[in-house]
Amino acid sequence: MINVTKTYLPPLDKYKNYLEKIWGNSWVTNRGPLVHELEQKLKEYLGIKNILFVSNGTIALQIAIKALDLEGEIITTPFSYVATTTSILWENCKPVFVDIEDKTFCIDSSKIESAISSKTSAILVTHVYGYPCDVEKIKQIADKHNIKVIYDAAHAFGTKYKGSSILNYGDISTLSFHATKLFHTIEGGGIVVNGNDELVKKVFLYHAFGHMDEDYFTVGINAKNCEFHAAMGLCNLPEVDTTIDLRKEIALLYDEHLLPLGLKRPVLNDKVEYNYAYYPIVFPNEALLLKIKNKLEENNINTRRYFYPSLNTLNYLDGSVCRVSEDISKRVLCLPFYHELNKSDVNSICKIIKTALS
Repeated sequence: MINVTKTYLPPLDKYKNYLEKIWGNSWVTNRGPLVHELEQKLKEYLGIKNILFVSNGTIALQIAIKALDLEGEIITTPFSYVATTTSILWENCKPVFVDIEDKTFCIDSSKIESAISSKTSAILVTHVYGYPCDVEKIKQIADKHNIKVIYDAAHAFGTKYKGSSILNYGDISTLSFHATKLFHTIEGGGIVVNGNDELVKKVFLYHAFGHMDEDYFTVGINAKNCEFHAAMGLCNLPEVDTTIDLRKEIALLYDEHLLPLGLKRPVLNDKVEYNYAYYPIVFPNEALLLKIKNKLEENNINTRRYFYPSLNTLNYLDGSVCRVSEDISKRVLCLPFYHELNKSDVNSICKIIKTALS
């Protein structure tokens, strides 16, 4: 079986060394020393001023919305994982969908301003597949209308724009460290705040019940993560650069086979240092996608329709039209893509696709 992704697991002895530290000090949760160590090393690796290690990427989004005091309408993308939209709904705000552009599949920044109303409090959009949004244009729009910007950077760990981490844009960026991600802590997430110290403190309090020791400041929830997850992150972080290099080799091999067939890929801005988070390919129509997906499944090869469906079409929303997103979501398929994928397996996958296309 070839899966669409495979979790990187470090050498067991390396993880056991951290377990011995945990057993030695009996500190397993409530921001122990390994959580602090991981946060510091993430700041150094990513080139960011702060990061808060939390329990998952969805709670990171919810805290971001809460901490920025957002209400009313939030402009967002229909082309993302459902957590982007449901976090908005969960915080009692209304998602207003703006269609994507057909190169990076990120939100079409030229269409954002026309969707802003007197009820708009923020823009919350996704760096899709790790490809950055038009961060400069979005900042101009947000500054003009005095609204906030949150980036769902679940796919963008390690991605840089103009030599700087993509996480340095927006008021807040959120990360997912789920086991399927390029960098993972099994379960986990991160919040990066680009606002003032008061906002940093607010986010911290929200993730820890709203209090510090016996001093109570505000409402809060439990979004803290534990030492065991931090230990996995500390094991995995030194391997990220090697993992990205391996994934790049696999992506180039896929490109060599598939791009001559006329299949479409997201377009990478030449100012971006990409992290090779996914390998999405767009087919001419949905029928052909389904045919190829089935052929691959017959050969024990798993793929994923990521993202499908377009979120604006969910039955509990208002049914707004986003033609590009609806079209791309029906035709895009993520192929198997992970650090240990053999070149022979890539060749086999591409051969099946070529045969089906012919």
